[in-house]
Amino acid sequence: MTFEKLLSFLTTSFFLVIVLFPLISSSHPNIHHSNGLAFLKNLNGCRKGDKVAGIHQIKEYLQHFGYLNNYLQNYSKSFDDDEFDGVLESAIKTYQLNYNLKATGTLDAKTLDLMSKPRCGVADIIDGKTRMKSGKKMVNQHRKINGHFHTVSHYAFFDGNPKWPASKSHLTYGFLPGTPSKAVAPVGRAFKTWGAHTHFNFSRASKYKKADIKISFRSGDHGDGHSFDGVGGVIAHGFAPTDGRLHFDAIESWAVGAVADSFDLETVALHEIGHLLGLHHSSVEGAIMWPSIMEGTTKGLDADDIAGINALYNAN
Repeated sequence: MTFEKLLSFLTTSFFLVIVLFPLISSSHPNIHHSNGLAFLKNLNGCRKGDKVAGIHQIKEYLQHFGYLNNYLQNYSKSFDDDEFDGVLESAIKTYQLNYNLKATGTLDAKTLDLMSKPRCGVADIIDGKTRMKSGKKMVNQHRKINGHFHTVSHYAFFDGNPKWPASKSHLTYGFLPGTPSKAVAPVGRAFKTWGAHTHFNFSRASKYKKADIKISFRSGDHGDGHSFDGVGGVIAHGFAPTDGRLHFDAIESWAVGAVADSFDLETVALHEIGHLLGLHHSSVEGAIMWPSIMEGTTKGLDADDIAGINALYNAN
């Protein structure tokens, strides 16, 4: 190859990289991508009246988790613009209230930090009716757990309080063939933990299709209307009773126990089983039903979770 041809080839290749890279990297807008934190820092301090590139991704996030759905029918503009309007301000205030932050309606550092964290895919607000802090679903009581008194105050249920019928206290669970073998034991322990604090008893079904609860690892658009979004975003989701589906995002790094840069299977299973039994998200950060679940950590049931499941099923 002559020097002139080599130079022409390198110039063309460099041009293609420069042109194509932005198209590839921006094809799936998601505040959880590998550069997500840098992107969010650019929005720190944004408030009503601002117009900043990237605000549309905050709108996508809030719409996905139910905070903008009430405005869809009566909103004349699209949610894919970068204008920080009054609707977005109201949605952010509701988000901040749910997560025990000062309800300023501004994208401050604490709010953006929470939005950047991996979490459960179940929306915080469903059909505009369910909120993590809902008046009739909030209680204030003291309950003794492991010898200590705890204040229980913020568990919540799905709209309509769906639950398994009284005749269905024995639930079976099954794994889709091909499920990673390392997931079986920790998920089983999560069921055992819930069984110890409820009237339910759980056993593994011999056949996946006949199980009350069906567990599988999926990725991307997997046909249930709730696509996974890549590494570090939505990591799992479970459906309200009596649906019985529990999906883990197969693309994530999964582990048994607290392993750096991986999600603990048992911890995530505990959270999603809570949904399968009828619990919605809690605004108690220590509760297993808190929406965000971090890598390299483990977590168990909190007094809030136990009080919530007992209240739902009227246990003494």
